[in-house]
Amino acid sequence: METKLKLGLPKGSLEASTLKLFDQAGWNISVRSRHYFPTVNDETLSCKLVKAKELGAYVESGVLDCGLTGQDWIVEFGSDVEEICGLHYSKASDQGCRWVLIVKNDSPIQSIQDLTGKTVATELTGFTERHLKEHGVQATVQHSWGATEAKVVEGLADAAVEITETGTTIRAHGLRIVEDLLHTHTVFVANKQAMQDPWKRKKIENIALMLESAMAAREKVLLKLNAPVDKIDQIVGVLPSLHAPTINRLHGDDWVAVETVVNRIQTRELIPLLKAAGAEGILELNLTKLVG
Repeated sequence: METKLKLGLPKGSLEASTLKLFDQAGWNISVRSRHYFPTVNDETLSCKLVKAKELGAYVESGVLDCGLTGQDWIVEFGSDVEEICGLHYSKASDQGCRWVLIVKNDSPIQSIQDLTGKTVATELTGFTERHLKEHGVQATVQHSWGATEAKVVEGLADAAVEITETGTTIRAHGLRIVEDLLHTHTVFVANKQAMQDPWKRKKIENIALMLESAMAAREKVLLKLNAPVDKIDQIVGVLPSLHAPTINRLHGDDWVAVETVVNRIQTRELIPLLKAAGAEGILELNLTKLVG
């Protein structure tokens, strides 16, 4: 009987960015409309789309061997799973999200202590109740099935605990952030029994390695350039590198080829400096994977 690893993928806001990351890592996962079992170019993988908030429970029970979900949902339900690695991407960016306490702009609430006797709406009810208890605050926590911000706007709740990336939507609704309560990001988690199986453990670790290498590559680029020998010290002097730049002789004795990996954001400053220092034929190349 062929061995397969049962992989859970988050359905919803994280779905597109997760499939994009897997594609970059080498797995082409195809999702058909209204279908919960995507196809993948790996005969040893069996994929299933699951709501992110439910994925931890499926992994804990063994219905899935591993999967990706938000760390917030692991915290919310206390799922007994093994975290393999953290992957800092979200539906709109490569940064994590945060759960924040929000109120109307004109609300007298200035801190979590001011919630005593108030009503708080949120999807993250378990965490919110525990957080309030830890701070000695007695408030009513209402489960929100969606449109949580609107409940504060319409006066159905005094405050809300809501997830955000930038806070732009919150401010657009005439609300303000009182404080951050929980920072979260996507995590790759595994069933503890599956990790006891040598084949599954190796497969899970390999997937984690490739996902992490794809994430690392997003922040880096490869710079290639030609440099005159008599200016190489000046040129190398402005180059940051993971270790040291690679330098190879070109045909003849007057020029060398230089390669190095740098942070993507640095190139806007580096390329003009390299050009001024005498470099020519400067190329900036995207990377798909970077294994440290």
